[in-house]
Formats: sequence, C-alpha cells, structure tokens
Amino acid sequence: DSLPGNVEVTHVSLFDGSLQGFAFKDRPAFCFQGHPEASPGPHDVDYLFDRFVDMMKKREGAVSDAATH
Repeated sequence: DSLPGNVEVTHVSLFDGSLQGFAFKDRPAFCFQGHPEASPGPHDVDYLFDRFVDMMKKREGAVSDAATH
C-alpha cells in the first residue's frame, strides 16, 4: 500500500502475506527475500538467477557500446 508507483510487487509470502519481492518498473532492478531451499524443488527460483544474469549481460553490452563511441 505504501510503495512508490514505479515499484511492482512480485512475491508475497503464502504464510503471512508479507512482501518478499518487488521490481522497479523504470529501471533494471529487482529483489527477492525468501528461503528457496524450503520450497518443494531445488530449482524453483532459477528464473530469478537467469533474470539477473540477463540483466547484467544487457548492462555489460550497453557499457561496452558506450565505451567504443
């Protein structure tokens, strides 16, 4: 209820309804606070790591492009 307009809730605890993750709508940043090891499978949050790596690769490309111009 008190988050800025540029923030989107991405994860909410099924146990107590607390905020566990959010992403910014206007910048490449997101967060997650949880215990993935407590979930049914060991790879349930792999997509978060994949997303992070993709964001870093895009950023690396942008920095490399800027350095050559």
